[in-house]
Amino acid sequence: MRRILVLGSTGSIGTQALEVIRANPGRFEVVGLSAGTNRRLLAAQADEFGVEHMALGAAEAEQLVRDVDADVVLNAITGSVGLGPTLAALECGRTLALANKESLIVGGDLVTALAAPGRIVPVDSEHSAIAQALRSGDRGEVRRLVLTASGGPFRGRSRASLADVTPAEALAHPTWDMGRVVTTNSATLVNKGLEVIEAHLLFDVDYADIEVVVHPQSIVHSMVEFVDGSTLAQASPPDMRLPISLGLDWPHRVAGVGRPLDWAVAAAWTFEPLDHEAFPAVRLARQVGRAGGTYPAVYNAANEQAVDAFHAGRLSFSGIVEIVERVVDSHEPPARLTRESLAEAEAAARDAADRAIAASS
Repeated sequence: MRRILVLGSTGSIGTQALEVIRANPGRFEVVGLSAGTNRRLLAAQADEFGVEHMALGAAEAEQLVRDVDADVVLNAITGSVGLGPTLAALECGRTLALANKESLIVGGDLVTALAAPGRIVPVDSEHSAIAQALRSGDRGEVRRLVLTASGGPFRGRSRASLADVTPAEALAHPTWDMGRVVTTNSATLVNKGLEVIEAHLLFDVDYADIEVVVHPQSIVHSMVEFVDGSTLAQASPPDMRLPISLGLDWPHRVAGVGRPLDWAVAAAWTFEPLDHEAFPAVRLARQVGRAGGTYPAVYNAANEQAVDAFHAGRLSFSGIVEIVERVVDSHEPPARLTRESLAEAEAAARDAADRAIAASS
């Protein structure tokens, strides 16, 4: 039986993880839970699963990781505040089921230096798909990774037409049900930019060999192309419980966790190139990923501030990535990458973003 510590248990990924665990009582045991602010739901979850160890906030979650004996730490915290728990899980030798992509992207070499082979199991559907496909070949046989993107609610729109997009429109994702920040990031394609950096860090593949294609049906979650010309794709209906279950018990599959495709029903899957002019976030992410150091942290922090401003009515939708690019361009990286220099760079990026947002109003 796998002992599971769920961080971010009251959010979208956390609650779905508990659904998987609830349906498999002889396979998983919840040994700890953490939430951001939702005390009531956290208490109800702890009562249902008989959990004594709980935490509120990222700092308490980091200490919980160090104190609780767990086989797997599912980090489903939203945002870069998840870095501390990610580092703690790896330092303690836990398997890290990573839904908090920001901690890997922000932490970069600090995280990868702690991760033994196979210690980080991706929970993002795209990276879970790649991890599954990579089991079919050696690393030297991989030609490139192909990340799929739904295109979000504004696929096919021109850059000019996005200026007056409302928060409600940005949250109307056509295929996935996610939280506010991730859904907005999917609309701007910032999320796909973050996933390009994540793929590079997880699989040690050069940025030139990581492709992004738009796949509106969200059935093929990503692909691996091999040197002999073959491509392996992982396909399933959009349901996060599948990659979550693999994260909890990698590399074993959990029966009945998701519904299969109905191959007897006619269907069409389409693929198209990403419009980098309308959605420049992926291009910018490649730039900051190659720069490394604190640049990805600055990209992420500026975006978090811009997303909040957009939902507060203080910034246009198009202004989100414009603010991020402005802050990235003005960043002066420190000499060394440490937790302290990361924190300072993030704080400076948030201040710079807030100033730029105020000036744009």
